[in-house]
Amino acid sequence: MTQSLLVIIPAWNEEKSVGTVVTSVRHSLPWADVLVVSDGSTDSTALVAQEAGAIVLDLPLNLGVGGAMRAGFVFAQRNGYDTAVQVDADGQHDPRDIPSLITCMNEEGADVVIGARFAGVGSYAVRGPRKWAMALLRHVMSKLSKTHLTDVTSGFKLYSRRAILLFSQHYPAEYLGDTIEAMIVGIRSGLVVRQVGVEMHARTAGQPSHSPIKAAIYLLRAFMAMCIALSSPRFTIEKA
Repeated sequence: MTQSLLVIIPAWNEEKSVGTVVTSVRHSLPWADVLVVSDGSTDSTALVAQEAGAIVLDLPLNLGVGGAMRAGFVFAQRNGYDTAVQVDADGQHDPRDIPSLITCMNEEGADVVIGARFAGVGSYAVRGPRKWAMALLRHVMSKLSKTHLTDVTSGFKLYSRRAILLFSQHYPAEYLGDTIEAMIVGIRSGLVVRQVGVEMHARTAGQPSHSPIKAAIYLLRAFMAMCIALSSPRFTIEKA
């Protein structure tokens, strides 16, 4: 039996790309539902997404990726989806890779499957402070999860029903909380994490979120997020 899948696309002012992303997801996964969480967008993101065939949550305020994903997890939990996958609205993630994530989840009993850069697929690279921070974060996360991880800050992830239940209640909304802190919360709460190598594409529109100036701040914030997460409580995953 096919697992029910919700594709969650958090989007903030992505009117130039979100329609193409929704269309691509629906073409690649015609059996899945697509939810766009317009995160306080001031442009036509919500309208474009709806016209492309997505279900739309139009948030009145900008909450950040963590807040938008929390809303998506609540929607998935309340509507009984077996799995959910996060896909960026800027076109960097290829929905054709999602079946590989699903296969990994089913074969290895994983609760979170990361679509990982730096895993032998594609040529995506980072430099400077971000590279140093990500190397240390990879080391810490691999130790915690007891599996080799190469890309703990990827926003391309597949979640099981157990993960949906946990994150609908305890998904961090702070900067880097949606990646670093959420991963640690999940691991400490008993979620099994695995990864699949994928190739990231260039943005189809808009500007990258990390400029060279902001990259210098990334290192400190990443470590702060990690320390906060490591001091957070373990959560019990309730049954649906």
